[in-house]
Amino acid sequence: MLTGAGGALATAIAQELDDAGAQMVLVGRGEALARAADRIPATEVIDVDLADPASVAQLKKVKVDILVHTAGAYSMQAVQKATTDDLRAMLDANFLTLFHAVQGVLPNMIKNKDGIILGVSAAQAARNTGPGAALYTASKAALGAYLNSLNDELKSKGVRGCVLYPMGAIDTPANRDAGLKWETMIDPRGLAKSVAHILTRPDRAHITDIKVYPDEEE
Repeated sequence: MLTGAGGALATAIAQELDDAGAQMVLVGRGEALARAADRIPATEVIDVDLADPASVAQLKKVKVDILVHTAGAYSMQAVQKATTDDLRAMLDANFLTLFHAVQGVLPNMIKNKDGIILGVSAAQAARNTGPGAALYTASKAALGAYLNSLNDELKSKGVRGCVLYPMGAIDTPANRDAGLKWETMIDPRGLAKSVAHILTRPDRAHITDIKVYPDEEE
């Protein structure tokens, strides 16, 4: 199951996993999901708002052994001007969506004693700092802490958690439009290959977190 289907990173991951022969369930919203479904073969396509608790019941109808969660959002607010609504928006987009997706897929994973749940965090969360993005950083840090705890709690039941940290902006049309130089951004195809690497490790070589840097920061 791939959430955020239609986004730049999810599209690269879907192409990489399709090349590897994976059967995919695409989860997303609206036109972006429809475009993804046109390009990527999928056993099922689910248009659902993962911030809505009702999404859990819908996801439970699909049996998967891997969840790759890329759904999320980015927003900047000065600390002194941030509102409760700003905080809720970041937590809903970056943490609550993961929480509901996990609730949807976890029962079947535990039943089968087999599952991998991978979520995408952010460089700010890995560094525990995000000037101008305190709420975003906190929401992405929550995602990482949740998956690390999930891994510790459920690895004995065959379910593992992993956090992917892109240590820089991802090369997307939106980031290019924002004026970021491609030389300083991470190619989503490289991140997709990292995801495929994580998902194909032997049982005794599980990766719990991985940081991927743009060339300029190596």
